[in-house]
Amino acid sequence: MTRLGVNIDHVATVRQARRAAEPDPVQAAVLAELGGADGITVHLRGDRRHIQDRDVEILRQVVKTRLNLEMASTQEMIRVALTVKPDQVTLVPERREELTTEGGLDVMLNSTQLKPVVKTLQEGSIFVSMFVDPDLEQVKESHRIDARAVEINTASYCDARDERTREAALRKVVDAARLGRKLGLAVHAGHGLTYANVGAIAAVPEITELNIGHNLVARAVLVGMERAVREMVEAIRGARH
Repeated sequence: MTRLGVNIDHVATVRQARRAAEPDPVQAAVLAELGGADGITVHLRGDRRHIQDRDVEILRQVVKTRLNLEMASTQEMIRVALTVKPDQVTLVPERREELTTEGGLDVMLNSTQLKPVVKTLQEGSIFVSMFVDPDLEQVKESHRIDARAVEINTASYCDARDERTREAALRKVVDAARLGRKLGLAVHAGHGLTYANVGAIAAVPEITELNIGHNLVARAVLVGMERAVREMVEAIRGARH
């Protein structure tokens, strides 16, 4: 069964728009778990535009499933991770001017810097995943630097405007997932997934975890977090059958 990690960043985005106390991402996490989420994902950015340090600290105490912390491989974030001790860290690229993460981490280009970061986190008993584009060399390099998992960036598949482009993008995801599994990595996927397009990705047998945020939070604004999560769980389950 494919696990669903619910990314609650954009609950914090709504809160930070008014610098208010609500909506509370921690309450959203509790409701997401009640709705059937297998994990909670948050991205603590260097610019703190949505999730704040206090959110991560409280989530660590409250989350009953798994807490996945997305972060850049900076010394500041490594300190946070080793203090908070999430179940999993997913290393992502980060640029100040981006609206959201714009692509996978270039593990090949940055492997010299990334390898000691992976080692430090894993010595702190934290499971480490790399957010990468569906590129075979990036998957191989992630394995070489001793990451435990890769999260394959599904943006190209999700952004495809016609069937042919979508099929080609899906094929790349499938090939990367198969290679990751063959190398002994856990294979996750995410970025841009929706209720409408999640099926084909959830049906890839090598993929064991999906991380979904914006589309799910957008639905939750209208129908509530529990129901939004239940609907996504059903969409994923339906694809596997």
